[in-house]
Amino acid sequence: MSDLLAARSQMAMSLAFHIIFAAVGIAMPLLMVIAEWKWLRTKDEVYLTLAKRWAKGTAILFAVGAVSGTVLSFELGLLWPGFMRYAGSIIGMPFSLEGFAFFTEAIFLGIYLYGWNRVPPRAHLFAGAIVAMSGAVSGIFVVIANAWMNTPTGFRIVDNRPVDIDPLAAMMNPAAFGQTLHMTLAAYAATGFTVAGIHAFMLRRNRNNRFHQSALTIALTVGGIAAVLQPLSGDLLAKMVARNLPVKLAALEGQFATEKGAPLRIGGIPDENAGVTRYAVEIPYGLSILAYSDPNAIVKGLNDFPSSDRPPVAIVHLSFQIMVACGVAMMGMAAWAAWRRWRRHNKSGSWLDSGWFLRSLVLAAPLGFIAIETGWVVTEVGRQPWIIYGVMRTADAVTPVPGLVVPFITFTLLYIFLAAITVWLLLRQVAASPQAFGSDAQEVRVAG
Repeated sequence: MSDLLAARSQMAMSLAFHIIFAAVGIAMPLLMVIAEWKWLRTKDEVYLTLAKRWAKGTAILFAVGAVSGTVLSFELGLLWPGFMRYAGSIIGMPFSLEGFAFFTEAIFLGIYLYGWNRVPPRAHLFAGAIVAMSGAVSGIFVVIANAWMNTPTGFRIVDNRPVDIDPLAAMMNPAAFGQTLHMTLAAYAATGFTVAGIHAFMLRRNRNNRFHQSALTIALTVGGIAAVLQPLSGDLLAKMVARNLPVKLAALEGQFATEKGAPLRIGGIPDENAGVTRYAVEIPYGLSILAYSDPNAIVKGLNDFPSSDRPPVAIVHLSFQIMVACGVAMMGMAAWAAWRRWRRHNKSGSWLDSGWFLRSLVLAAPLGFIAIETGWVVTEVGRQPWIIYGVMRTADAVTPVPGLVVPFITFTLLYIFLAAITVWLLLRQVAASPQAFGSDAQEVRVAG
């Protein structure tokens, strides 16, 4: 393994691990705040217990996310000194603002965890709302920095050095809004469906458990709304890619030849040697409409770009297809859930009384995080061979230090260990969930 490949693999492993906790850190606080808000409105002990248990799960995941996020920040400097030397003064602002948001989240999470019965209820709810807001803002600032790597702005190049740096213009780069919206919605969708899937699994054992019914309803509402909105942000992002990163668009769709009225491909396996995408279902004019809102628009193909400037087409295309398939399946589940709730609105029985529906929710639980992981493969691999698109190649940014395969293996083992500990802690939380609630909504008491 070359040092460049080892450095890229270590960064990919770190990002793939951390992104799970970053997404949970964005969405999970919203779920616990909704549960507490419903308790303040209804005084139903189900929601109080739910808020406390979700807060404990949030704390566990926040701690692991803090560790993995710190590792990522060090890796930027240690593995990619060329990138940080060139871009540090340009994108330092979003990273600094992310630090402020992170510490705000940590402070108010502490207040939320230890403030039960110590601060007024509304002040406690407000602390939770700050945690939810700062978690989302923290993620937004990091994604803005990544968006700049895809569409760099806010500087001029003189003698191969950046000058006239404008950090605000860099933050408002063309990809910033589309990427941040898409990632934020993805975090809510993925976390909502995962939490709903866990409680659906528990409901299959005890259909009348109000704790799991309430938890599933809140989680699926948040996740379902985000999943339905996600295609709108995806369309916005696709049009941005078409304008600013045409080679990435061609790789996404396996589009080798420049074509007027280009088709949208579903599935398929790109053959880079032959310059075709085999076995795809093609929707005529679909890509031209999606990218340019014009069925007769010309879409540039990969053949128009030097082979040295193309990303690995098969990886990008297949990852994109998996991401879209997961998103469509989640939209379908959200629509099914909405139909079941509407159908049961004026009828007896619960909208959660279908075994098939609960099984489907369990199967759908990981889809959101699969979509996030493959989406980041599309984002990062689709930009290659550039670390800053059109400005700096990845090979020029890597550290000259040899033997990078050693830290790659070491950190991979560390992440496996952290993942095992985290899963064990969360399984204990799930196993200790309340098993019964009386008709008067009073829990068979579980320690908060």
